[in-house]
Formats: sequence, C-alpha cells, structure tokens
Amino acid sequence: MDERITPYEDKMKKTMDVLTEEYASIRAGRANPHLIDKIRVDYYGTPSPISQVANVSVPEARIIQIQPWESKMIKEIEKAINMSDIGINPTDDGKIIRLVFPELTEERRKDLAKDVKKKAEDAKVALRNIRRDANDAVKKLGKASEISEDVQKQLESEIDKMTEKFVAEADKKMEEKTKEIMTV
Repeated sequence: MDERITPYEDKMKKTMDVLTEEYASIRAGRANPHLIDKIRVDYYGTPSPISQVANVSVPEARIIQIQPWESKMIKEIEKAINMSDIGINPTDDGKIIRLVFPELTEERRKDLAKDVKKKAEDAKVALRNIRRDANDAVKKLGKASEISEDVQKQLESEIDKMTEKFVAEADKKMEEKTKEIMTV
C-alpha cells in the first residue's frame, strides 16, 4: 500500500470500527453487555463506564446482571440506566441490578433490521466520501506533476479496490447483524 493513501485507509478502518460499535449497541433479543458500554455513572465525581465500577455478566440469554463493587453505587447505576436510552427498567435486590430484556416482537425486529441497514448505508456513504477525498488528493499530485500519470492511475485503482473491500465488509456486517436480529 502506498504511503500516500495509507491515511485514507486508516479513515476507512475507523469508519468500520464506528459501524461495529453501533451494531454492538443494537440489541437483538439477547442480552449483550455492550448495550451498557456508553452509559456513564458518577463515581466520586468522575463519569465512569459501568464496567469500571461493577462486574457485568449475562447469566441468561435475556438478562444482564450488574454487581457493583461498592453497594452504595447501586442507586447511581440505576439512575444512570434510567437516564439512558436503552429502554429497560433496572431491578435490584440490594446487591445486584438486573436488566431483563423482553422478547422482541416481529415488528420491532423489522424496525431494528431497517436501522441496521441505514447504519450500513451511512457507513458506505462515509467510505465513498473518503474515496473521493483520496482521489482528489491523488489528482492534485498529478496536476502538480509530483507523480506520473501511470502512478496516478495505479493509486486510483488501489483506492477503488480498498473502498470495494470496506464496502463489502460493511455489507457482510449488515447481513450478520440482520440475521442475528431476525432469528428468534
């Protein structure tokens, strides 16, 4: 890979990382501890991820169990979960917080599948924008006579292959997530 297009490949990798993170936060009928990754709890004045103040586990397919290391954190964690957008009410027994996920309806599954597709399309648009920026940079080098026409064509070809690879990866991730959501 030519060092002139490496920064664009890095941007494409970051786009795919964002897509992966977004997919991790979409619940597919099963409890996934990544659903609460973005929730911050006030820990001695510092916003901290729940996983840094408690043990997070999935004892059953539809339950996330949160066991704080300090019992006084239960109320703070519950407050943070209630203020988040995950839409699950926490229950606690004084020592452990449980998030019980209801079974997804067919309609909700279809809505989630549409959301998954939209996120993949957004990622592909971002990838194509990065390709355009990379091609523009290569054309500027060609116009400034810093690279030959052959090198310019070769770089543009590499950029297209790189983009196709990442678009195919986005499609694959979309299909996997959609399948995960739609299977009961």
